[in-house]
Amino acid sequence: MHGEQGSAVMFPVPGFVIAAPASGSGKTLVTLALLRAFRNAGVRVGSFKTGPDYIDPCFHTAASGKACPNLDPWAMRPETIATIAADITAGAGPADGEGAGAGLVIGEGVMGLFDGAADGSGSTADLAIACGLPVVLLVDAGGMADSAGALLRGFCSHRAGLRIAGVIFNRVGGAGHRAALARAVADLPPRLIGFLPREEDLTLPARHLGLIQAREHGALDAFLDRAAAWVAQNLDLTALRGIASDAA
Repeated sequence: MHGEQGSAVMFPVPGFVIAAPASGSGKTLVTLALLRAFRNAGVRVGSFKTGPDYIDPCFHTAASGKACPNLDPWAMRPETIATIAADITAGAGPADGEGAGAGLVIGEGVMGLFDGAADGSGSTADLAIACGLPVVLLVDAGGMADSAGALLRGFCSHRAGLRIAGVIFNRVGGAGHRAALARAVADLPPRLIGFLPREEDLTLPARHLGLIQAREHGALDAFLDRAAAWVAQNLDLTALRGIASDAA
């Protein structure tokens, strides 16, 4: 789908995509935490996972209560993505009885924002552009301060047609670290959504071929509720809904 910017698949409800500069930044954990936080707040929230991943969607379903499909801009035609997008917002295949349809859609990216197949196609950026969804960039700020400004500036200017509307800093230290990060991005367009402190007990166990499957994670609901409280305390969820609504 790389370069097919004219084939827009517009979601009929507000939404955004959680992406990152690289794998290992915390995309899955933060996406799950946001899904559960919005669900706990009474929002009918749905989701999708970028690419052919069959582990993360099971966690998404546990967090949101609604089935999570894959959207693969490399393997799927735009009309297929459009059909699946309509199913998400219409509530096809809900995982529980919380009512049909999603009023907010959160997509989880794959790898780094611009990473795709060998020919460069199929990236999270491709999918966000095709779906008309803004990106919220999740940056692992461990070991970084003023350099965050250069990173964010580069990501914002790298791809025409892509809107990076917000930034979240993950694995942040104390007040001095937060102040340095805020200063570094103060003159850039993306809205600063917040700072997530390091939380060693909020870690999804991994194994050689990826995350463990949802059914293998003991006390998953309690874990998701702790993660939801973590983002609710440290992020501006109202600002995230505003970013999503601006794209609808």
